[in-house]
Amino acid sequence: MSQTKAYAAQSATSPLAPHTIERRNPKPHDVAIEILYCGICHSDLHTARNEWHGTVYPVVPGHEIVGRVTAVGAHVKKFKVGDLAGVGCLVDSCRECDHCKEGLQQYCTGGATFTYNSNDKDSPGLQTYGGYSKHVVVNEDFVLHVSDKLPLAGVAPLLCAGITTYSPLRHWKVGKGTRVGVLGLGGLGHMGVKLAVAMGAEVTMLSHSKHKEPDAKKLGAHKFVLTTDEEQLKSVTGYFDFILDTVSAAHDYNFYLGLLRTNGVMVCVGAPDAPASIPAFNLIFGRKSIAGSLIGGIPETQEMLDFCAKHNIVSDIELINIKDINEAYERMLKGDVRYRFVIDMATL
Repeated sequence: MSQTKAYAAQSATSPLAPHTIERRNPKPHDVAIEILYCGICHSDLHTARNEWHGTVYPVVPGHEIVGRVTAVGAHVKKFKVGDLAGVGCLVDSCRECDHCKEGLQQYCTGGATFTYNSNDKDSPGLQTYGGYSKHVVVNEDFVLHVSDKLPLAGVAPLLCAGITTYSPLRHWKVGKGTRVGVLGLGGLGHMGVKLAVAMGAEVTMLSHSKHKEPDAKKLGAHKFVLTTDEEQLKSVTGYFDFILDTVSAAHDYNFYLGLLRTNGVMVCVGAPDAPASIPAFNLIFGRKSIAGSLIGGIPETQEMLDFCAKHNIVSDIELINIKDINEAYERMLKGDVRYRFVIDMATL
């Protein structure tokens, strides 16, 4: 074991603060990575404050990790010292279930190992610690190749925000001729716009905030609909083939189901606390569907990173010093970020 600097929450009410953690020494199939940048996801805040319950303290959040390989185990074949590398939300899985064999490790029936606040299969009795730290050690099968053609700080959020929006777009075969509505312009929504546009879809930003229209157009959205404007809503009633719902606050799903065409699909990637109430008739008339999607497996995450490198896509970020992490959490709650905070780990 080796010690490394990190930032951790010691309880649900304590601020994140400097902390020292232990990382395992690289095993034969492990890759050791010096973390250069780590994105801040809303899931980090939920976990640090135990809002989803089950947090084991101390907790070191962070699952949007990019860095450089500093050491590899004796049997590692996919990486070498000096390579750029990424780590997302997963660091292991059972590898034996049907989902794992299909490359859908995020749905592992044996229990996926998440990058933080999970039981560490390689170090029994210990918890996994995330990317708010100087180094991380991960099995090579859960490490991603990162292009040197893109700014690394902007690549970091692709490991969660990017794959969370890419996966449903790919699964439902969004492409040329697809009318896509993106609900919510935040960390997820801005990536959804960029990716759907790059896939060739006609993209409309759906928002209740008029001031977001210039940003939506700048990101590539072809249209903007103010959802509080009845006339604008009439123009897109029964219009969309696919709606990507990125909103994490409580909202009326039925309202947006009315914007779908026959056979249309609305996919939720935000996770409101309030349960949904959807009358069956809102689905039956029009053969409409509402679905959910969770990040992506390792093969699809690599595919997403390669797609972004090809199309020059990164997240719009604000780079911060790690000492400002608690302020960033408060700003994130207020929606005061365009559109993802990323920590410069050189400041740790």
